[in-house]
Amino acid sequence: MALRDIASRRKAVLAPGAANALFARIVEDLGFECVYVTGAGIANMALGAPDIGLTTLDDIAGTVSRMADAVSLPLIVDADTGFGNAVNTFRTMKVLERAGASAIQLEDQLFPKRCGHFNGKGVIPLGEMLPKIRAAADARTRDTLIIARTDALAVEGIDAALERAETFVEAGADITFIEAPRDAAQMRRIAALPVPQIANIVHGGKTPPLPQSELADMGFGLVLYANAALQAAVRASATVLGSLKATGSLDAVHDLLASFEERQAAVAKHHWDALEQRFKPE
Repeated sequence: MALRDIASRRKAVLAPGAANALFARIVEDLGFECVYVTGAGIANMALGAPDIGLTTLDDIAGTVSRMADAVSLPLIVDADTGFGNAVNTFRTMKVLERAGASAIQLEDQLFPKRCGHFNGKGVIPLGEMLPKIRAAADARTRDTLIIARTDALAVEGIDAALERAETFVEAGADITFIEAPRDAAQMRRIAALPVPQIANIVHGGKTPPLPQSELADMGFGLVLYANAALQAAVRASATVLGSLKATGSLDAVHDLLASFEERQAAVAKHHWDALEQRFKPE
């Protein structure tokens, strides 16, 4: 199903985050309808660095391209601040659309941007953000959605954030995303905006982790769990490797490991085996 149709149902469709093609495969295999290509996750997993604006367009595009090869789900791509001004954003849309994006997310933070649940954020003037949205709309060649995110709530308050979101729609955004609301009352106001909205649930973050059913009742279009898989992987890796270091074996943690067969299934080895047989030399 097209991402526009998924979001327009306003049923709080879950969009787990993936930082690489393997995580995207797991998301697809579990039956989710879309996947969020997490910029924070790419920074964390590919660079071993925090989400403070260190990734480049090439870092993101390469990951998107590999995911598009691996899965058929719509890819919602975190494009940070568009990697520059409106002209850069025009190119960002071209590059990410060509790589396989179904939507790109642009945000109005000052560069270098920060994780939406970090403190110390700032936002650019509307006069700089709106041309980026218009440039992205002009650059697209198919129904690639523009998700316009604002971090103004933390800086200027909920009313200013809502006003920004409405202005983003007028400039061409298909979906808006007010980052890091602090309570359910703010979330209800956000969900009432006229275009589909995104909720971003971060384990340990600033937004209350309301269940999908409640977010659907509010009318959110999509719910990001951008780094749930990454956080699970960090915890599991530290536990398993810590036990290996302490005991010299995996005996105490074997139940935390995917089996060899499960691992091969996750990377669709059966598909590659079939191709090998199909194209075997005569």
